[in-house]
Amino acid sequence: MRSGNTTSKPDNLVRLARTESDFTGTASLRRISESHGTLFGENDVTAGSETELQAAVVGSSTDVDLPSAIEQSRFFANLVKRTASGEAPERQMERLRSFLDENPTNVWENSWVRFELQHLSPYARRVLNQDLQADKANPQSHPRRDRQRFSFTSLAGKESVRVPISYLIKLALADVSGTQEQHMPAALRRAAQGLQKFFLNDNTSPETISFNVTSPCRENGQGLALARESAQRYLLTQLLVEYANERFALRENGQEALVYCAPHPPQRQKQLNDLIPDAFYRELFMSPCLSGWDRGEEKHAYMKLCHQVLSRSQLNAVAKLREAGIITRNLVVLPNMSNISLANNGVHVSLGSKTLTSLLRNNSDTYTVEAEKQCADLSIKIQEHFLPLFVGSYSAAPYRIGFEHFHPEKALGFLPHELDFTHLRMLWRRWRKKADLKFCGRTITPFGPEWFDSSLSRMCRLRGDMVPDFRLVDYPLGFLSTAESPALDGSRGNQERLCADLDSMGVFDARMSLYQFIKMRQFSSIGFSGFEGRYYSLFGSFKTDMAHAVTLQQLITALSFKYMSQDGFTHRHIPDTPPVESERRQIFFARALDLPTFYVRRNTRNRLLLKIMRRTRNMRNSRRYPGYIRIYVKDYCLALLELIQNDAQDLIEELGCAGMLGDLWHRIEIPEQYATSGRLSRDIASKCGHSRALDIPAHEFNAAAEEHYRTDLRHAHIQEALELLSPDIGVLHSRIRDPELKQWLGRLTEGRELDQSFIHYGKKLTAGRLEGQQLLNMINLVLSSVYTDGKSQEDQTHTGGGYAGSAPVYRAC
Repeated sequence: MRSGNTTSKPDNLVRLARTESDFTGTASLRRISESHGTLFGENDVTAGSETELQAAVVGSSTDVDLPSAIEQSRFFANLVKRTASGEAPERQMERLRSFLDENPTNVWENSWVRFELQHLSPYARRVLNQDLQADKANPQSHPRRDRQRFSFTSLAGKESVRVPISYLIKLALADVSGTQEQHMPAALRRAAQGLQKFFLNDNTSPETISFNVTSPCRENGQGLALARESAQRYLLTQLLVEYANERFALRENGQEALVYCAPHPPQRQKQLNDLIPDAFYRELFMSPCLSGWDRGEEKHAYMKLCHQVLSRSQLNAVAKLREAGIITRNLVVLPNMSNISLANNGVHVSLGSKTLTSLLRNNSDTYTVEAEKQCADLSIKIQEHFLPLFVGSYSAAPYRIGFEHFHPEKALGFLPHELDFTHLRMLWRRWRKKADLKFCGRTITPFGPEWFDSSLSRMCRLRGDMVPDFRLVDYPLGFLSTAESPALDGSRGNQERLCADLDSMGVFDARMSLYQFIKMRQFSSIGFSGFEGRYYSLFGSFKTDMAHAVTLQQLITALSFKYMSQDGFTHRHIPDTPPVESERRQIFFARALDLPTFYVRRNTRNRLLLKIMRRTRNMRNSRRYPGYIRIYVKDYCLALLELIQNDAQDLIEELGCAGMLGDLWHRIEIPEQYATSGRLSRDIASKCGHSRALDIPAHEFNAAAEEHYRTDLRHAHIQEALELLSPDIGVLHSRIRDPELKQWLGRLTEGRELDQSFIHYGKKLTAGRLEGQQLLNMINLVLSSVYTDGKSQEDQTHTGGGYAGSAPVYRAC
């Protein structure tokens, strides 16, 4: 217990008593832990991640694909005719014309690229042709019906292709092995070709998944191991984009492709979304799924379904806001029929248990499929209580909301589907109080017409708000369960029943995979038993932010299993009702919005929440909400930290993460200096010549954020990746057992040591001068490092020390 003055605790905050197991998993876990050691501990865990990236093309409107595609579309031609006949307002045409002609940065986010087919090696052409088949698993398959989208004849009469940047990366990798077909060692060539499936052409943004499943080593731990693998993957992605810019003559023809980490949909893409129909938006921005699936057209149709459903869902949220009493008048600003939330980018981290996976693979009676479901659901419920520790501390998505956009039907995003009405009203009232919306002591909300609200904002100096992680509000992280269909009660088929309920309510579609904060990775469908954390936005650093976050994720996952196996936690302790589910999740969203307080019922039935509250200071009975306790978000997070230090002493020692917890304390206590949200906000504000984000107009701050991600942060991530990978390159010769590969690498580096060549090439890369053979050499060095990591993993697997399976399989929806 922390020292210091605290108010008295309500009577019902009593010590959590141990109870008998009410489901079969608890007894099984106890026996498994006694015989196999800590579940998700140092010797049990494996990890992989999925990274969603932002793509952009820099160039003039006459050279880049996106503006050309818009001008050559049937939509544009019809709009011109309708405007000329007076059927469409001239204002719409003027705004669209302005979007195409007035782009001072010449940056076109999520544009495709165009280049002549002759630039592809024969092998890369074969890859392209195979990916244009309707079923790539069937050599006799007919071509995709949309094959013509990807080819055209250039003005010079040359056969050309147009593809998304997410697929361009895969083609570049194929071309690397294709152009060196006669020289690259066979083992490395096969490895490079095998990596193509890890570059996904999915959703809107490029996605990459872990090349190799990582296991921790005692010196670095799981967090740093996965951070290094992610940095390695990021560096290879950057090199392949540079290769494509040069090899496919993109830069020569006025198109410079860029890929970088950015959490929010670009402002200009939002602007365009307001000008075009939802069907045309999907045509422009929903990736055709050329890579990652055998039946790409079916996956593309699925992504269209996701966009349609989320667009409908956001519109239905307006009705819920009215039912909740948040919208009290008929004057509302309707959300766009085309929702852009799928253009948000984040990181998903999956952790697997070698022990549980092995037991399920061997059909053990100790841990059955039913026990896996029961334990996983309870573990997720336990872990959700700890998620506020991650928000803003390790990942963030800083965003300025101007006064003119502070309409609940827009600002609250998907929260009406994620919280019950009571917590939604509490959150909205507290957010309005926190934001700069007051004039002469009275809170003012925008009226509707943007020109009027913007003028009112300037006249009354109403600045709106600064949100540390707006992506967590703007994207549907987890839909609230219904009274009849809880998603985490441990019963098989519960999520399918919830999807059916949400479908009947117009919130979701039963054909889609349920959105959740943490998803169970079920052995029978995914090949390993574990969890996927989907609550990360943007990491400012691989080595500190991501590494520490993954270590903390491992720690709370292991702690959840300890609570079940040793402390007797069961589903009865965290009831599966919508109010209880919403009660714990409101804390997560309050943290994302940087709200100071939240409220919990005095007679809450959530025994784990009571256990945490026993350690929380500065609580008091709410005067505004009778029967509720007011709790400070910061004090709740500190109580979580204290609980971990008390209940997980053995796990902390085993994982060697005491230093990480000390760092987390600083991130909670002094977020503006140590937390990722504070550092990112400070760096973005400094680009505008200010020290505080609220002093900057919303559109200027958000534009500066996009530039920061595209330039400064991209370069910082590249530099950090070089530093993380350099030590491994230095010992590459000693790790490689293939004599042909050793000899070939020696020739590539022109007599230099491998690490010296890597550093030399790295300096040229950061200076923008890495090209030609040296660029190819750098790619080969990184590929050799990936290949060697894969061989080490195979050796661990064969000796029983590794996770016997391929990299975790991820799917965005």
